[in-house]
Amino acid sequence: MVKERGVIMPIIRNFLNSITPRVNRRRLIGEDRNGTKYYEDLNAQNRRGRSFEPKDPENFEVEMPAEWEAWLRYRRQERPTDEEIKQNYEIIMMKKKNAAELKIKYNAEKGVKVDDNLPKEKLSFPTYEEYKNFGQNYKPKSDN
Repeated sequence: MVKERGVIMPIIRNFLNSITPRVNRRRLIGEDRNGTKYYEDLNAQNRRGRSFEPKDPENFEVEMPAEWEAWLRYRRQERPTDEEIKQNYEIIMMKKKNAAELKIKYNAEKGVKVDDNLPKEKLSFPTYEEYKNFGQNYKPKSDN
């Protein structure tokens, strides 16, 4: 016999689910070199079960490794290994070093000397002569 849909049982089930405490069952998956911790929620009913917690909760500007970002966004199923992260970090540092060397070589060929360590002069807010004495010669109209 086919069960008919009831109205009362879903209401009672939803009510009981709403008053029972939810146990947060997050599992620590890993940590990156910046101290950010990555979690997976075992109770997630949809794909929103992956999250992270930065070392400093006030600072969300910390650079996140590409491997961990791919894991958070479900672009990869397995967590990144420490060897993989270390190898990719070394490649990034090598590319930055090579880029700096190429910049120096290019500037030497052009005859331009560029020193990135020099502090750059900050430009102040522009001032305009016609607005310096604005309103000082103002005379109110006399009511006659």
